[in-house]
Amino acid sequence: MFRLALDAMGGDYAPLQIVRGGILALKEFPNLFVYFVGDKKEIEPILEPFKEELSGRFEIVDAPEKIEMNEPPSKVLKKKNSSLYVAGKLVREGKADALVSAGNTGAVLAVGKFVIGAIKELERPAIGVAFPNPKGQTVLLDVGANVDVKPRHLVQFAVIGHTYAEEILGIKNPRIGILSIGEEEGKGNELVKETYPLLKETKLNFLGNAEGRDIFNGQFDVVVCDGFVGNVVLKSAESLGFTILNMIKEEIRKSFWAKLGALLMQRAFRKLKQKADFAEYGGIPLLGAKAPVIITHGRANAKAIRNAVKAAMDFYTHHFNDVLRKNLIELSGEVLQKGKNNKNV
Repeated sequence: MFRLALDAMGGDYAPLQIVRGGILALKEFPNLFVYFVGDKKEIEPILEPFKEELSGRFEIVDAPEKIEMNEPPSKVLKKKNSSLYVAGKLVREGKADALVSAGNTGAVLAVGKFVIGAIKELERPAIGVAFPNPKGQTVLLDVGANVDVKPRHLVQFAVIGHTYAEEILGIKNPRIGILSIGEEEGKGNELVKETYPLLKETKLNFLGNAEGRDIFNGQFDVVVCDGFVGNVVLKSAESLGFTILNMIKEEIRKSFWAKLGALLMQRAFRKLKQKADFAEYGGIPLLGAKAPVIITHGRANAKAIRNAVKAAMDFYTHHFNDVLRKNLIELSGEVLQKGKNNKNV
């Protein structure tokens, strides 16, 4: 039985859509048990119609406090009765196998890093995003968990990304790149220049510098960067996607022929939406935490929560952390040991 801690109070549409998403997952996955963590008075009426059907498959864990979406992440560790903190504690104590939350991203990171913690072989967990490209997907990490990093951290991120691409996305021997301002060796800031030779020493399939366009054209399977740069790329890509979509809609409204053309292309638009819609992917993983942590969008609906639960189950059933531990030693052990001996690396 896979036991999930679901932060029922996190997100713009909590608890209704969060709980409904948990119910969808319970109906679909018979080996799933869900802890609905949050205000019992609000959660109970939503679950009431399903008590008999899902008997013995869920439990409400009362946590009356809530982390607001605009609340500083530092406060989450002081709000020990909040739904997010209590859910993280269930994972830390081994009562739950994974955490899913649509709450404040910074707060989820704080719980993932300091309540659940990282595996001991890893200094810092990272957030990875799989961007769609014409050939499949490209993993970009870190996209916000670590703003200031050293070269050895980027090497660890490369191993994390390799493991994610290979184990979860099914990409064999993924092509690794480091995000820079030019493809030639020697281009980039000091962090990139110092990391490049370290990545060359690893047993990873390191192809060199990746430019911004390479995240989306399929030339690399994994691109590593620090969390500051990665978060800027993520937010820019998200904004650009919404802008283009709205511009297309506006142009379609202006013309009968455009409307007719859009009708004929409806199937293609639907497939494109499936590739780009966050609800289809469920959420983004905090990679390297001691247990799967899936951070889904603040506007997550029931479908997105169901898919986030599925993502957490995939990481658990693939024994992601066991494979990551092995890869850290086999693919970059000697390089990382140098980094431990020299704290400037």
